[in-house]
Order: sequence, then structure tokens, then C-alpha cells
Amino acid sequence: MLLFLDVDGTLIPFGGRVRHPEFRVPGVPSPAHPLLPRLDPALGPRLLALGCEPVWATTWLDDANDVVAPWLGLPSLPVVEWPEEETPGGGPHGKTPALVAWAAGRPFVWLDDEITAADRAWVAARHPAPALLHRVDHRYGLTDRDFAVVEEWIGGEGRRRG
Repeated sequence: MLLFLDVDGTLIPFGGRVRHPEFRVPGVPSPAHPLLPRLDPALGPRLLALGCEPVWATTWLDDANDVVAPWLGLPSLPVVEWPEEETPGGGPHGKTPALVAWAAGRPFVWLDDEITAADRAWVAARHPAPALLHRVDHRYGLTDRDFAVVEEWIGGEGRRRG
């Protein structure tokens, strides 16, 4: 099962305080990105513990591997490339068709702060496998509650597939 990961608003919350102002990754220069200290390094092990295949689904593209992954203790991950053209208003997010294409019929979880009902409807109509499109509150980023939702869904999906 795939796990599509957004960065801004999902892994890096936009609200609240800096979580780890003194956190530094050995061998990695201090972050140039001003929001990076909001990134909780404990998220990496929790994401890997989900037992999914993580994939970057972010406009950070390969920069996520260079900057974000070391802070989370993640290996280099595959990166979904986005189309040049924008999706017209009222339709699904521009990421949605690319993620469904990348999944190629496999089940997936997508964690993002911009998921809407239009994305869910688009995926339901065009993706043959189960998919959880979970919207994360951009003010807080991934929380225990988000992980509980994902873990419950993966557990139920695992029983159906097994």
C-alpha cells in the first residue's frame, strides 16, 4: 500500500509554535527553510511504522529528500512529478490525477492539507482500489488523531485484502 505524503501544512504545520528549535540532524546543515524547525522528527518513525510504501506527494519534489527526509530519519523516497498545467477551478486538486496514475490500481493513503470532496469523488470514480484521502489540519500538521484514523483504515483494509 502506498502512502502519499505532502509536506507544507501536513508534515510542517503552519500554526502554533516552533516544536524543536534546537533540533539538528548530524551532518545536515542548519535549515535554510524558516518553517523546518516546526517539523517533528518523531513523525518519521511513526510514518514508517504504518507499514506502507511512502512516496513524496509535494511541490517540494526532490528537495523533500534533501531537506525534509533527513530531519525525519527517512530514506530517500520516490517523488511524484506534477503536470505543468493547472486543474480548472471546481475540480480535483492538481495532484489528484497524478497520484491515481502513480498508484496504478494499488491501494493508497494520501495525507494532505488541501484534499476536498472533489478529490474524493474523482478518486472514487477513477481508482479501482481502496484509497483513504485524509485531510490534515494545516494549523497542526499530523497529529495522534490523524495517525489513529490512518492506522484504523489500514487495519481494516488489510483484513479485507488478507
